[in-house]
Amino acid sequence: MKNLLKSYSSINKLILKKHSLFFICSTFIFSSQESKAQTANFISNGSFEQYYFCNGAFQNSILDVKSWLSVDSSNAIGFAGVYFGTCNSRVPLNSATFQFPKSGDAYLGSTLYYKLGRSYPKNRLRQNLQAGKTYCVKFYVNITNTSTYGMDGFGIYFGDNSIDTITRCTLPITYLIPQVQNPPNNIITDTLNWVPITGTFVANGTEKYALIGNFKPDSILDTVKINPTHLPLIFTDVCIDDVSCIPIDLPAFAGNDTSCVVGGSVYIGRARDVGIDEACTWFKLPNTTVALDTAAGIYVSPTTTSTYLVRQEICGNVKWDTVVVYPSAVGLAELKILNEELRVYPVPADQILELKILNEKLFQDFKHLIICNSLGQMVREEEIAFKDKSVSIIVSDLQPGVYSLQINSGNLQTASKRFVVGR
Repeated sequence: MKNLLKSYSSINKLILKKHSLFFICSTFIFSSQESKAQTANFISNGSFEQYYFCNGAFQNSILDVKSWLSVDSSNAIGFAGVYFGTCNSRVPLNSATFQFPKSGDAYLGSTLYYKLGRSYPKNRLRQNLQAGKTYCVKFYVNITNTSTYGMDGFGIYFGDNSIDTITRCTLPITYLIPQVQNPPNNIITDTLNWVPITGTFVANGTEKYALIGNFKPDSILDTVKINPTHLPLIFTDVCIDDVSCIPIDLPAFAGNDTSCVVGGSVYIGRARDVGIDEACTWFKLPNTTVALDTAAGIYVSPTTTSTYLVRQEICGNVKWDTVVVYPSAVGLAELKILNEELRVYPVPADQILELKILNEKLFQDFKHLIICNSLGQMVREEEIAFKDKSVSIIVSDLQPGVYSLQINSGNLQTASKRFVVGR
C-alpha cells in the first residue's frame, strides 16, 4: 500500500499520512461525451467498464474512469478512488483485497471511513431526473480484506449544481442527506460477497449528479472491528460496483415483433446495462417456469414462429411484455392479418368482454389467453376455446382502465388487442 501512495503523491504533490489504499486527491478535469440515447439506467458507466486510461498517466485512479470524478472536480485536494480492472491486472487480486467484480471486468475502490478524510465518488447522470417520478436506486459494496472496521454508513445522494461548490472533499459531508442509504445499525462487514444498498425516492427534477459515500458523522456511525492487522489505523475501504438509478414505473420492453433468418439470430429487448439486466428474466412461451436468461435483452434463434416474454421487477414493481419472432419476414404480414381478424367488444366492457373471430380456420389452434394492465403487468392467464367464432371473457374483477390481451396458438403464433373496462 505504501508504494501505491508514493506513486500518487507524485501526482498530487502531497505526503499522505495514511496507509489506506484509496487516498488520492485530484487536480485534473475530464469531461466525457455520453450517448444521448434514452436508457433505463440514469447512472453513467454504472459498472465502471468504460475508461480513458488503463495503467496510464493517472496511476489507475478514478480519473481513468469515464463519467466518474471526485466530489470536487475543479481544483481541490480530496479523496477520489482507485480503479480495479482486468485491464490493469488488479482483478481479482490487488493489494487491498481479492475480489471479482459484481459484473463485468472492473469496480471502484474508495475509502468511505477514515479519521483523516473520506471518499465521495461523483457521477454525472445521463440526464436530469424527472420531477415527481419515483426512482429505484441500487449499488453494491464489498469491504476490502485490509479494512480494520466494518460500518453502516453507506448512502447515495442525488443533487444539482450546488455539488460543484464543495471544495473540501477530504472532510465528512454530513450536511447532505442521502435519498437512499443503508439502514442504521446494519453494519456491513462482508469481505466475500457483494452487498446491495437499495431504496426508492421521489425526484424533484433538479438532480444531475449522484454522490456515493458515508454521510454520517462519526458520533452516530455504527462500526465493528473486523481485522486487527493494520491497527491502530481505523478505516473502511470499500469496493463499489453496479450502480443504477431506474424509474420504478419503467415499462417492460421485449421489443417490436420482428423476424430472423432460420439459422441466424436476432436481438430482442432493451440494451443491456447494470440494474436493468438483473431486473429482467426471459421465457419462451408457453413455458413460464424455466428461464432463458436474466438480462435486459437477449439473442434468440427460433426455427419456428416463437413468442418470448420478459418479466421485469424493479424494486418490487413487476411488469411483463412479449415479442413475436418469425422465421422470415412473411410472418409480419401474418401477424397483421391475425390482428385484423380478431375483434373485441363492447367498448368499454363492464362485466363481460367478447372476443370475435371472422375466420375459424385461422384461429382453430388459439387457446391460450394473457391479459396485461396498462403498466404491462400480467393480471390474467387462462385457456380459452372459441365456439361459433366467439368466446366470452369475464372482466368483472378488473379495475376500470386500459388493458391488452394476447391469444397464442400451439405453434406460438400471436394475436393481440387492446380493450377498455369502464363502469
